[in-house]
Amino acid sequence: METKKKVAYFYNNEIGNYNYGKLHLMNPKRISMTHSLIVGYGVYKDLDVYTTREATKEEIMQFHDQDYVEYLSNYVSSSKIDFLKKNGCSIPLIDEDAKNDSDKKKQYGIDVQADCPGFDGLYTFSQLSTGGSIDAAHLIINNAADIAINWGGGLHHAKKGEAYGFCYVNDIVICILELLKVFPRVLYIDIDVHHGDGVEEAFYTTNRVMTVSFHEFGEDFFPGTGGLNSNGEGLGKNYAVNVPLRPGMDDESYVQLFKNVMNKVMEVYRPDVVVFQTGADSLANDKIGHFNLSIKGHGQCLTYMMGFNVPLVVLGGGGYTIQNVSRCWAFETGLLVKKSLNGPIPVDDPFFHLYEKQNVLHVPIQQVENKNSKEDLNKIQEEIFKQLKDVEAAPGVPFHTVPRTFLYDDEEYFDEHEMDKNHDYDGNNYDQDKLNDYINGYHQMDIEQNDQNEIIRKSPLLIEKRNKFNHI
Repeated sequence: METKKKVAYFYNNEIGNYNYGKLHLMNPKRISMTHSLIVGYGVYKDLDVYTTREATKEEIMQFHDQDYVEYLSNYVSSSKIDFLKKNGCSIPLIDEDAKNDSDKKKQYGIDVQADCPGFDGLYTFSQLSTGGSIDAAHLIINNAADIAINWGGGLHHAKKGEAYGFCYVNDIVICILELLKVFPRVLYIDIDVHHGDGVEEAFYTTNRVMTVSFHEFGEDFFPGTGGLNSNGEGLGKNYAVNVPLRPGMDDESYVQLFKNVMNKVMEVYRPDVVVFQTGADSLANDKIGHFNLSIKGHGQCLTYMMGFNVPLVVLGGGGYTIQNVSRCWAFETGLLVKKSLNGPIPVDDPFFHLYEKQNVLHVPIQQVENKNSKEDLNKIQEEIFKQLKDVEAAPGVPFHTVPRTFLYDDEEYFDEHEMDKNHDYDGNNYDQDKLNDYINGYHQMDIEQNDQNEIIRKSPLLIEKRNKFNHI
């Protein structure tokens, strides 16, 4: 009998309230819509549900340049500032001169083109996106989950010192960096319609991360990278795998190619953990992408990877027909707990009015021309298989002791450092009565401040679930 997998899910009510702008195609509301469907279809009860926290500046700077992060931190949400004032907390310092400096905007890619506007709260939004991905990694590290989901993550275009392609902080890279502190090999898979350029670029010269991106390519389609010959450099040679495709990819062609490529990747690379970006702009009828996948076809890719029984971090990504994004991610959340969702959208869903034209989970798709011939797809597969022949199977990596701060159940750390057990690893105060929760990784800490007047809550907060599951 198959052991039931522990599936963790990260969500924060605030993340869907951010707004890139009235005419902008990126709409964080899709994350709230996804959550409502997860609750409405009853999947919520099968998940360990965690509150997404804001990543700290230091965590973000594990990948991003300090000057860039300092600049982004001027875009704290006005609602957060109001909350801090109301609760008597110190207010983040905002450098208005730097924030409005046209040279800095140009340098960091903010308000230069329409794709990365300087909207209210972009930094807080990015902190939430990244905090969920970091804590997803930590649950995997601690064996507190077999699968960890953060639909608010997956922002794969952000560069080390530049916003790019609707993305400001690359939560995926930071998540992978956390995993690399413990696991020798991480596999990154990207089925967004756009090439996962920011993640590939970050790990282009290492063999400890293999990146595999299935994406639309050619005819000036953004970002224009990810050709077959882009396969890594130095130690990372052949560890970047790209599957460039033409418009019109359908379920049959896409799923078969995905299975063939990923079967070979898993056979050769044998990763310790998989990070899966499930951008939903590869679905049919997306406002940007030109693939023709159904929700079920998209989900087959995720189901296939579950079959390898390797720890899995599942992240969101692109997707600009927001009703289809929420349908897809809710359906895939169901798949992760072995449920196949179907039927009408629940009538009590707070976003029901957005589905009224097609108030079902699985909507029909029109057949369009698949510009990928079988011959072309076979050639792509052959080239990738040739590349993978030169990959060292399970490369040996000089390894170190797992950092104690990654292990939730390590009481010896306190004794070793002669620290009061009323403090966490950073010396922040917490309630002695909540020590057991802390050790188990569910540190339920109220809003408080440390000596530097910084808001702290370091560990994932597990939400207590009751018999009645209301929309939260």
